[in-house]
Amino acid sequence: MARVTVSKSRDNEWQQKLLELRRVTRVVAGGKRMSFRVVMVIGDQKGRVGVGVAKGKDVARATEKSVFQAKKNIFQVPVVDGTIPHQVEAKHSSARIIIKPAAKGRGLIAGGAARVVLSFAGIKDATTKNLGRTTNRLTNAEATIRALKKLKISSKIIKQQ
Repeated sequence: MARVTVSKSRDNEWQQKLLELRRVTRVVAGGKRMSFRVVMVIGDQKGRVGVGVAKGKDVARATEKSVFQAKKNIFQVPVVDGTIPHQVEAKHSSARIIIKPAAKGRGLIAGGAARVVLSFAGIKDATTKNLGRTTNRLTNAEATIRALKKLKISSKIIKQQ
């Protein structure tokens, strides 16, 4: 199990969390080359979130590269009263996820990677169901990101706010 840390970024606006840390190998003529793969989630809890994946010879370099990738992949999530505007479903590889809006005060009912991504996006009330057959945090995070990118907001909701 990977070590999980939450820390504030240098500009104090972004929070980042190490979602997964794996040692990976590749076979070359002389034997095996080892490197580290880091999956990082970054968000401001105000509707912006991104996921970054990077490899490096050591953990520090991989972490630095993954934060850079996550910042490049940041997008805006429509958040209405702390929840999402409508139900959405997405698939990535073998991971499938359904995200449903919840009543105010219900809380974030999600597990694993989906919980981290949704909380960093600023979603306070939602329920999720992971329908895939995978426990891979990277594919579950990517499925959650795809679902959040499918969200649309109507002009009626914008006028109410």
